Amino acid sequence: MVEINRDRFMVISKKDMAERKWNQLDFIIVSGDAYIDHPSFGTAVIARVLEDAGYKVGIIAQPDWHDLKDFKKLGRPRYGFLVTAGNMDSMVNHYSVNKHRRSYDNYSPGGQSGLRPDRATIVYCNRIREAYGDIAIIIGGIEASLRRFAYYDYWDDSVRRSILFDSRADLLVYGMGETQILKIAENLEAGIDIQYVNYLPGTAYVADDLENMADYQLLPSYEEVRKNKKQYAYAYKLEYLEQDPIRGKILVQQHNDKYLLQNPPVKPLSQEKLDHVYSLPYQRDYHPIYEKEGGVPAIKEVKFSLISSRGCFGACSFCAITFHQGKMMAARSKESLLEEAKTIIAMDDFKGYIHDVGGPTANFRKPSCSKQLSQGLCKNKECIFPEACSQLEVDHSEYFDILREIRGLPGVKKVFVRSGIRYDYLLEDKSSHGYLKELAQNHVSGQLKVAPEHVSERVLKYMGKPSIDVFDKFRKKFYQINRQIDKEQYLIPYFISSHPGSTLEDAVKLAEYLRDIDHHPEQVQDFYPTPGTKSTAMYYSGYDPDSMEEIYTAKSSQAKKMQRALLQYHKKRNHKLVRKALKMAGRRDLIGFHKKALVPPVDK
Repeated sequence: MVEINRDRFMVISKKDMAERKWNQLDFIIVSGDAYIDHPSFGTAVIARVLEDAGYKVGIIAQPDWHDLKDFKKLGRPRYGFLVTAGNMDSMVNHYSVNKHRRSYDNYSPGGQSGLRPDRATIVYCNRIREAYGDIAIIIGGIEASLRRFAYYDYWDDSVRRSILFDSRADLLVYGMGETQILKIAENLEAGIDIQYVNYLPGTAYVADDLENMADYQLLPSYEEVRKNKKQYAYAYKLEYLEQDPIRGKILVQQHNDKYLLQNPPVKPLSQEKLDHVYSLPYQRDYHPIYEKEGGVPAIKEVKFSLISSRGCFGACSFCAITFHQGKMMAARSKESLLEEAKTIIAMDDFKGYIHDVGGPTANFRKPSCSKQLSQGLCKNKECIFPEACSQLEVDHSEYFDILREIRGLPGVKKVFVRSGIRYDYLLEDKSSHGYLKELAQNHVSGQLKVAPEHVSERVLKYMGKPSIDVFDKFRKKFYQINRQIDKEQYLIPYFISSHPGSTLEDAVKLAEYLRDIDHHPEQVQDFYPTPGTKSTAMYYSGYDPDSMEEIYTAKSSQAKKMQRALLQYHKKRNHKLVRKALKMAGRRDLIGFHKKALVPPVDK
């Protein structure tokens, strides 16, 4: 068994191994991120979970992929390599929606860019193969998870085959990987070859044939989805419908003469197991080797924050959480969160502010209904879209009880909620007024960020978001309550431009809405097509996977610029483009000096 010292980081060098008197590691994790030993980072979580189970684990963070030396610096592991691009997809990390190279990397020391390759998972795996040949390679993390099937690659503007083929990895772990990685480790320790570790939920692999396979869902092949966009949309629909740990089937997608097989998702961790994962001896900071560069910026957002839950049944079309973490909720106990809060309070640089208590959606903590625990989630129905299901169980009492207890701890001045709040879910609660008042009184730092995303009912349908009337109801309540408690606080609504289904006319509607609520966004997010989302399937294919009906998508640079400019019509630099857009949309009535006008006829 590995002796765990609660006051040290994981192994990153031969020197660290020597101090522990280790001659060989069991597993080596290769990551595209700098090493931050905090439970917000997947590398740290998987490393600590394996260490806790008695395995010797080392981390190679941001290796120089031009040279095999970095991949050999910890020697050959006994069981294999675990490879991840990091907390972000490496292409999203590197490129803006306009495909311009970013100059800053939040997950690298000093914010330096260029310390990981494009498509890091593929590059790292191929370098490991060069260094060690036939050694077990398991890939995971967001990049691998969302590229497990044939997928549209925005940066190549083409459909690529499953990442398992290009990486030449033996096994892919998708979703949250603690359960899978422990089972994989047990199998390898027992002497079972990695090629036979192909039965675990939450994993995918490549097979030569389908012998002895039964009760599986065959998807359109890689060749079919590459040639036929309608087949691509249909394949996504089938993939999405089977992402359920209870009723989901094995999914099979042929790639030339081989087959990609995805086992059904793994069940979420129980509360007891999830609590245990967060109780492991994380150092809650970046490794000291990065001190000379000023540390790693990504720690700042999470160092004094608490992750209270995983999963999301909101099912926004543009979000990958459903395809990665899943719709079923897993939540930590109040006791676990209070213990971690006390750990944060004891830190030397804690100033009294807990920055967040949340997850993908802060106010989701329990399953959307009890039926799903035995039967799985409904196959053809969403929990809160287009409106709340009659079986939806809404209860915020536990979440707000946790917030109260944390803010009552000695040394805590304020507890903020900065992760997403689903206002439609909050409004479904009979006690919503009281909870919103408590939120405004105690947990908002002057601004509450929410995400209506659009105003057009058609676009909202494609987004999987509630009617704008629901947001208006929430907005009015929020400001009414702030007047009552004599606080000047603001809602900061997020909107997406150029989402699939959004026409120029829809963008004009959104601009008019922003005018009417007197909101002038400084930042606007253009829709970014990333692997694994329904919206990306719409963007590439031109079809809505649900209805298989054709939809319009703004793809040209000019069309996207006009939709974006309309959201920021108040900026003088956009006036010329807004005038052009309004003329094209047949809305010259919005050009002028009257109260309803968006832009003047001519700029002085």
